[in-house]
Amino acid sequence: MIDRTTMKTSSLAIAIALMLAACGQPDSSKAQDGVFADNRVVPGDATSMKASFAPVVREAAPAVVNISARGVRTVQDPFWSMFGMRPQAQQVGSIGSGVIVRPDGVVVTNNHVVENMQQIRVTLNDRREFPARVVLADERSDIAVLQLEGVNERLPTLNIDDREEQQVGDLVLAIGNPFGVGQTVTNGIISALNRTETGISDSSSFIQTDAAINPGNSGGALVDMDGDLIGINTAIFSRSGSSSGVGFAVPATMVRRVVDSAVGGATAVVRPWLGVKGETVTADIARSLGLERPQGLVVTEVWPNGPGARAGIRQGDVITAIDGAEINDQGGLNFRVGTREPNETVQISVLRDGRVQSVDARVQRLPGDADPDKALLIRQGVLTGAQVLALNPALADSLGGDPFTSGVIVGSVNPRGYAARFLARGDLILAVNGRAVTNPEQLENIPRGAQITLQRRGQQATLLVR
Repeated sequence: MIDRTTMKTSSLAIAIALMLAACGQPDSSKAQDGVFADNRVVPGDATSMKASFAPVVREAAPAVVNISARGVRTVQDPFWSMFGMRPQAQQVGSIGSGVIVRPDGVVVTNNHVVENMQQIRVTLNDRREFPARVVLADERSDIAVLQLEGVNERLPTLNIDDREEQQVGDLVLAIGNPFGVGQTVTNGIISALNRTETGISDSSSFIQTDAAINPGNSGGALVDMDGDLIGINTAIFSRSGSSSGVGFAVPATMVRRVVDSAVGGATAVVRPWLGVKGETVTADIARSLGLERPQGLVVTEVWPNGPGARAGIRQGDVITAIDGAEINDQGGLNFRVGTREPNETVQISVLRDGRVQSVDARVQRLPGDADPDKALLIRQGVLTGAQVLALNPALADSLGGDPFTSGVIVGSVNPRGYAARFLARGDLILAVNGRAVTNPEQLENIPRGAQITLQRRGQQATLLVR
């Protein structure tokens, strides 16, 4: 179980339990409208009812693997730390699933399955075992790419189908290693597409399915009836921790992006941006704009001389689609742009003055320096142990913040420092004692009793630090 925290003005943190490949309950989520085709049919006779998924499983299952990982983490007991006891090393383990996507042993799984693990072992469907190393880990998409070691032959693979031809209601199979019992196949349908604002990630757009997904399915395959990989199973919403029929998979479009980055030698996935920020068009906004229905993202900010500005996008425009894919929120826009390579051109449908226009924008890397090593380490005061940096778009995005935000952001926090009691990586420090914070030097030697205003994941709170 992974606890994610968010802040509201009345309190510093409210826990949102998200078990990855078995996760929690956000307040709301969105899905873009699906497109329904007329060439799907239901079984019409007894013979059809006896049809089997076995041919698809025979093709897909050999490429789905079990993953076990072990590592060491440092644990500090708050009670014994008061007596000067040092943190203790503790063995930790993880089980999950993965998919072979290249015959030389390139495997895709979830980042949370292998994160901070030192020993990774992969077991194939035929029981052969291989050690593996992490080639690239992308925390934002929760996708990691592994390389099996000691592979001397071509291994079975799954084709990554990133054409995005899936539709709501299509049959799918989930293949993985639930609870570590061994490879298991479950079936269901696609319940929703382009599901955003789930609380799982701010830059992902998930495939939702009712195929049973449980702990251990993390990193496993979501397969269509052609036997192709259309997603990597990542999370479920559940009150019990077991499947409740609401599962989520990272779409193959993003999987392909991470794999290509890893195979190409990159150490990180570079997400370009459009330089546009907006709000979801609600029913009230739709009425004020004279729209027939709530649709699109109304632009509230445009980064000066950014890709969107150069394409002619301006405040008040309503972005309805990117490359033909419907956009209804910021997460959907971030995902569509984030699956592109820097300097690629995207076609944007914009509603302006009651007319739909099409503009082309060349998406680019976020401006600024994202190097966290240039942070200022606070050595005195209540923020002791925090490393803070002046914001720029690239840095803010790399730390999980809003690229449009200015001010000072927390790059890291020493768990033994005083600041660890109330600060977390990615927190934005807005003000101290009501005075706006604009540079890191303002945060040195702040005494106890100070009021510090923070922003975490879009939520703001003011703390009295004692």
